[in-house]
Amino acid sequence: MRTVLVVRLDSAGDVLLAGPAVRAVAAQADRVVLLAGPRGRDAAALLPGVNRVVEWRCPWIDPEPDPVGDSGVCSAAAMIRGLDASEAVIFTSFHQDPLPTALLLRLAGVPRVTAACDDYPGSLLDVRHRLPADGLHEVERMLSVAAAAGFPPPADTALRLRAPLPSVPGPVGPAGYIVVHPGASVPARAASPGRCAEYARALAGHVGRVVVTGTRAERPLTRAVAGEWALDLGGQTGLAELAAVLAGAAAVVTGNTGPAHLAAAAGTPVVSLFAPVVPAERWRPWGVPHVLLGAQDAPCAGSRARHCPVPGHPCLDEVTADEVVAAVRRLVGPAPDFRDGPADRMEVSA
Repeated sequence: MRTVLVVRLDSAGDVLLAGPAVRAVAAQADRVVLLAGPRGRDAAALLPGVNRVVEWRCPWIDPEPDPVGDSGVCSAAAMIRGLDASEAVIFTSFHQDPLPTALLLRLAGVPRVTAACDDYPGSLLDVRHRLPADGLHEVERMLSVAAAAGFPPPADTALRLRAPLPSVPGPVGPAGYIVVHPGASVPARAASPGRCAEYARALAGHVGRVVVTGTRAERPLTRAVAGEWALDLGGQTGLAELAAVLAGAAAVVTGNTGPAHLAAAAGTPVVSLFAPVVPAERWRPWGVPHVLLGAQDAPCAGSRARHCPVPGHPCLDEVTADEVVAAVRRLVGPAPDFRDGPADRMEVSA
C-alpha cells in the first residue's frame, strides 16, 4: 500500500484550509495519514480523504510548546516510523519553517519528503518547492506544494467536510438562522464582547434568528453576547457539532479564526471581521460568498500580533452593527420570519 503522510501541525483553521490539498493526495494514495497538533486534530478528522489522524504537539509550531528534548523527538520519530509512510508532504504557512519537521521525518526513515522552502534544505528534502513571496491564499499555497509532490489539484478546490455531520442541537430549530461566533483563539482577531453583543441584538431585530456559538471556556462570553436576543450555544458543541450548526446557518459572523473556515467548509457565507494582523489575501474565507469588515490598513497590519497593539482595537471595534447587518443582507437578504423578538419568543422545535 502507498501510505502518504500529510503534515499540518497547527490550528483547526489551518488544517481545514489544507483540505483540498489533502484530497489531491488522497486521489492517488492508497492511504492518507494526517499528522496534526492537538489544536488541529478534530478538524483533521472532518476532512474527506483522511484515513487516520495522528496527534503530536510540535514544539516549533504549537503556540504553547513543550520544551524540546531527546525523549519527545525520539518518541515522535518512532511513532512516525511505525506508520510505514512511503512519502510525506509538509504543509506550512508562509511564516513557518518546514526544515525541523523534515529533519524529524528523516529520523523516522521517511524516504521522500516534500515541502515549500526558500532556505537551503541539504538532504532534508527530496522536493524543495519554491513559492512566490506573496499573493497566494493558504489553500493555493498547499495545493501548489501537493502538486510539486506529484499530486495535481482536484477539479473541486472548495473546502469540504466529511459526511454525515452530527445532528444539530435541538434548541437551534430549523435552518436559516444567523450565527455569531464572538471568540477567537488569537485575541487580536476578535471584536470586543460589547461590540459582538450589539451585532447579535441588531441581527435579531432586523435580519432573523441568531445563534451564538463558542467553546466551553467561552461560556461567559457567549452568554454576554447572546443576552435575551439570541440562543446561547456556548460550550454545547464540539467541532463536528459546531460544523453542523454552521451548515444550517444562512450566514456566519465571526473573526478571522477557525470557525470562519469551518463555515466555508460547510458551504455557508461568512461575514468576516478580519483583523489585518495577518493578510486577508492569504486567510480570507475560501470558496464561499463573503464580506470582509475591518480596517485592513490599520497600524497592526502584518504584525502577526496575538494581542492588539493599538489602544481601542480600532480595526474591528469601529465596525458598527449597521455595517454587520448590511453585510449579512448583502449575502443572504432579509430573513422572512422570527424578527423583532427576543430568544424566549423564538419558534424553535426539538
